Amino acid sequence: MRRYPLAEQAAELLLARVTDGRLAIGGRLPGETALAAELGVGRSTVREAIRELAGRGVLESRQGAGVFVVAAEPAEDWDAVLRRSRIADVVEGRVAVEVEAARLAARRRTPNDLRTLRRRLADRAEAGGDAAFVDADLRFHRAVVAAAHNPVIAEMFASFAPRIRRAMLDFLAARRPGAARPDAADAHRAIAEAVRDRDPDRAAAVSRAHLDQLLAAVTDPP
Repeated sequence: MRRYPLAEQAAELLLARVTDGRLAIGGRLPGETALAAELGVGRSTVREAIRELAGRGVLESRQGAGVFVVAAEPAEDWDAVLRRSRIADVVEGRVAVEVEAARLAARRRTPNDLRTLRRRLADRAEAGGDAAFVDADLRFHRAVVAAAHNPVIAEMFASFAPRIRRAMLDFLAARRPGAARPDAADAHRAIAEAVRDRDPDRAAAVSRAHLDQLLAAVTDPP
């Protein structure tokens, strides 16, 4: 049997011990050698199983102390959460990430960041169909996030950018026949200008105002 499936099976056995209470939350796991003997696998397989359950939020390895149970069941997969989210949930997530990103961008932006923002604004203004417009809009917001120079915020935005795209396409597709596409060009220019002017409070405020308007639109569409 290949090691990966064996480690997966060992992880499921450990998870079963957590869910049925044999391994209590807050309790420390036996050492690798003892676990390997109990599960009938090698120590390397035990290590892989522990890494898997740590990645799923069930176990936590503490330097010098051992491995501890921190949750009774795995955290839900992030991609599954995003796929199931309402459009309004996605916009609220954007508020949490992008408002602070705009604030940091106004403090940390470089001349190259400003050049990128100008290009992204122009691309957005020239975009044709809904898909091209949404893609150009996302590139602008990604540029603001990049100008914040915070890798954690950048990774958070990247992780749900595909769901943002799907949500915005769904929103645009649901508008009445003949209705104009919401553009918000002024709001995007205001964000870029606040970043350019190194005004963190204004950058955060205009970003928040833009996303609040978007949230109102998706919550109660015309």
